[in-house]
Amino acid sequence: MKNKFNQPIELLAPAGDMSRLKTAFHFGADAVYLGGKEFGLRAKCRNFTEAEISQAVEFAKSIGKKIYVAVNIFANNADFSEIEKYALFLEKAGVDAVIVSDLGVLSVFKKHTNLEIHISTQANVLNRYSAMQYVELGAKRIILARELPISDIADICRHLHGKADIEVFVHGAMCIAYSGRCLLSNYMTGRSSNRGDCAQPCRYKYTLQEEKRPGEYFPIEEDTHGTYIMNSRDLVLINHIKELADAGVRSFKIEGRMKNEYYVGGVVNVYRRAMTGEKFNYMQELSKLPHRPFTTGFVFGNQETEFSLSSAVVKDFEIAGISKGGGEVLVKNKITPNDEIEILSPNETNGKKFKYTGDIANVPEAIIKIDCPYPLQPCDILRSRSCFF
Repeated sequence: MKNKFNQPIELLAPAGDMSRLKTAFHFGADAVYLGGKEFGLRAKCRNFTEAEISQAVEFAKSIGKKIYVAVNIFANNADFSEIEKYALFLEKAGVDAVIVSDLGVLSVFKKHTNLEIHISTQANVLNRYSAMQYVELGAKRIILARELPISDIADICRHLHGKADIEVFVHGAMCIAYSGRCLLSNYMTGRSSNRGDCAQPCRYKYTLQEEKRPGEYFPIEEDTHGTYIMNSRDLVLINHIKELADAGVRSFKIEGRMKNEYYVGGVVNVYRRAMTGEKFNYMQELSKLPHRPFTTGFVFGNQETEFSLSSAVVKDFEIAGISKGGGEVLVKNKITPNDEIEILSPNETNGKKFKYTGDIANVPEAIIKIDCPYPLQPCDILRSRSCFF
């Protein structure tokens, strides 16, 4: 798929560890973004050691793919001596780009390395003037704020063409706060969201209490799961990628460094097939993945509400295991005899199904032999409706 400037559009996927990285590439991602053990905004996912970053780069280059590393915290003075060392390491490791939000961090990479610099969505770029300022500071790509309508996205793409690429989020969880700049976690738990340690208090269940009626709680609005007044929906733009391409977007980004292999592989699989023009029910497939109610966010003028009053994540299917090749499967959730297993593979238009006939498999990360009537590639995913631990 190409954009209006006849540039191939990149499909960019998240990776919280090496397994998810390989899954993303297996299902068709062109590039993966990840974080090290420090300086990124996902401190609670496994992340990559320096040795693993080097391994990830080596693996990606061997298959013609790219690695971007997030260094997008809002840094304090005390961080910079280590950030300088980290910058030198990332350049030596051969990563393709770094994602930054802080001007001081940007200056470190510009001064000490020749690495390509991408500006994080955390930088709140909402107009072509700020985008051009970042370009003048050395940025090669701008990841736009999620609060932009498509008309503004197109305007920025038009003015930056030939100077920098534009990247937008097309799928995944959204934040209640403007471009993720939230202090709820800091106030309620002491964990800083702007340094990668968000406790996601917007996902908590809340009630209303009148000050003279202690212990008497009033629902604001609720469903069978409770009241969730700050819960954002999940962004999904699968039906609008042509509009984004026509606007001039260069990279489609999927959110989800905290998500498992099933989510990463499943979402990448759908977007890759849509980008290559394959015809099937995209929304039906996306609905099989864990998700909250969907929204197109702000891209089309905020015509849909961004928020959901239910925190319930729909999980009709879950990952049962990951193919290791040769009939071996890495167990991720419980598999019991007679479970109907569906195969998720980049080479299949619709997942093929079979009945599991082996012994109960209920030890996570164990490797078992499985009798599958269809060929399985390494990194193919097995999913089931009944495999929850």
